[in-house]
Amino acid sequence: MLSDANTAVTVDNVSKSYRLRAGRGQELKSTLLSLPAAIFRRKPPATKDFWALRDIAFTLRRGECLGITGPNGSGKSTLLRVIAGITLPTSGRIVANGRVSALLELGAGFHPQMSGRENALLNAVLLGLSLDEAREALPSIFKFAELGDFIEQPMRTYSSGMLVRLGFAVAVHVQPEILLVDEVLAVGDAEFQSKCFNHIRGLREDGVTIIMASHDLPSIQKYTDRAMLLEHGRIVLEGKPVQVLHEYLTRVFGKEEAAEVTQ
Repeated sequence: MLSDANTAVTVDNVSKSYRLRAGRGQELKSTLLSLPAAIFRRKPPATKDFWALRDIAFTLRRGECLGITGPNGSGKSTLLRVIAGITLPTSGRIVANGRVSALLELGAGFHPQMSGRENALLNAVLLGLSLDEAREALPSIFKFAELGDFIEQPMRTYSSGMLVRLGFAVAVHVQPEILLVDEVLAVGDAEFQSKCFNHIRGLREDGVTIIMASHDLPSIQKYTDRAMLLEHGRIVLEGKPVQVLHEYLTRVFGKEEAAEVTQ
């Protein structure tokens, strides 16, 4: 798959498999019934491969916003984790041209005993800022998160909404060139969600490339340039958001209901 200077992300025939234990319940029952023999003749547990992603391929231009949707277990989060470099693909390759900032798991990377201030500084550095740049960004991060005096409190005292406020604030204030956003925005209240999407709109205008995985179909239709439907780890359809969402809803509810929602 070819790329050029205007290509932000290249996903080249990426597949990801996980090794799972097969028939664990039956294995446990058999072990209990033959415990004495099992102690002396242990066999490795039977395993099988689960393919979370199969042959995923696409390119994303600089400044584009891609929406990824699909049923639970379709591979959306796995794909973002592979693009972010959190997990390695089993086969294929990922090329990300630019600083990647990822907001994938609520509170991921935050230490519960450290304060919000300390966590924000540490995560900004881990996302690629120098220590001086991270310190300079802190006032903007705190202003966006709107946590008040809680910013000095340990993270273990934070609610889920407070966690996502700080996590999102850090992710979008580290000068990202590629921003990966999973379903976490659904946790915030309506006012904060509106604030986040307004900020995402501003990042798009500044040329930031965005990949958004979500079940919030109206947001995908409103904020993305292209959309992708995943099922069982494969791309079912890629194209204009309204076309992709219509296909998804058709598969779930039927043609008439899908037409009413996407018209």
